[in-house]
Amino acid sequence: MRLIATPQSMTFEAPLPLQSGASIRGYSLSYETYGTLNADKSNAVLICHALNASHHVAGVYADQPDNVGWWDNMIGPGKPLDTDRFFVIGVNNLGSCFGSTGPMHVNPDTGRVYGTDFPVVTVEDWVNAQARLLDALGIEQLAAVMGGSLGGMQALSWTLQYPARMKHAVVVASAPNLNAENIAFNEVARRAIVTDPDFHNGHFYEHGVVPKRGLRIARMIGHITYLSDDVMNEKFGRELRSAAGSATGYKYSTQDVEFQIESYLRYQGDKFSEYFDANTYLLITRALDYFDPARAHGGDLSKALERAVCKFLLISFTTDWRFSPARSREIVKGLIDNRRDVSYAEIDAPHGHDAFLLDDARYMNVVRAYFGQIAQGLTPAAGGAA
Repeated sequence: MRLIATPQSMTFEAPLPLQSGASIRGYSLSYETYGTLNADKSNAVLICHALNASHHVAGVYADQPDNVGWWDNMIGPGKPLDTDRFFVIGVNNLGSCFGSTGPMHVNPDTGRVYGTDFPVVTVEDWVNAQARLLDALGIEQLAAVMGGSLGGMQALSWTLQYPARMKHAVVVASAPNLNAENIAFNEVARRAIVTDPDFHNGHFYEHGVVPKRGLRIARMIGHITYLSDDVMNEKFGRELRSAAGSATGYKYSTQDVEFQIESYLRYQGDKFSEYFDANTYLLITRALDYFDPARAHGGDLSKALERAVCKFLLISFTTDWRFSPARSREIVKGLIDNRRDVSYAEIDAPHGHDAFLLDDARYMNVVRAYFGQIAQGLTPAAGGAA
């Protein structure tokens, strides 16, 4: 059974103080909910999204049956995160381009579109904004916060910023901070965008153009890092688009698309440039770069994790080289150092970083079992799934 999703929005007039020292007011957050909140409001699960995802976590829209939520294989009736038992909330982060206030919206203080004047936001800022939404929904404590990749960083930050407001954290394919290699990939992608002639210093909206060339390259760079070497070789290898033209099959051209992997990356880049906002890409990748809860503790992650009191499930994937299992194990060690209740699963999967979005039976069963244990202590939700 597939859920029918209904997008919602909530506006907040009170200023939200940001980590940078700036603030933002009159902002809106887009969100969706799935399932039914039980009588004591104890079955709510917050889902935090990664770089290019949104609040549309599960199900489809009644008028868009092909628009499937990005974690629909994980969330729904009878699925690992069962909406017959849990009330699931997906929130689109500030600065995104899928409904929440972002660079393409009007600044109420100036009457002009924000563009690159949109304030820099951090993982901590997103968590604070999410907490305000939960306040408005009357939810004081979450059964769990769950996320993969950048979403996992948000789940981890929840345990430090609001330790008493959650009972469980599910952190998938994530890390306690980015290493230098990851920051380097993000910077190359950002430079591709800001050096696009159509970028216009971030105010391209006023010129009626989109820096598609930069967005295409940024997406191509990112996509390479999401896949494992094994997957790329299995799917594409050195296969050519066409064997015609010479004895070798090569066109001997520096401009033509010859290999299937080139064609695939260009397709992904073209598609991304049609729906994603360039300023949003800059904002979100910078938020990734800044996240480092151990920094305030001299780099001591164990010290930083002292504040966490909830139970944890961490999951990593063996071929994920962008957020490798070693990074998840750093978090596990920090929690064990503090004698916290932590479960850890390292899944031998070939799909690289993208594995957290895919249907690996071992992965799904780990999540199903964990949420099954959580559900045993809940008050039943009235009415079942929404």
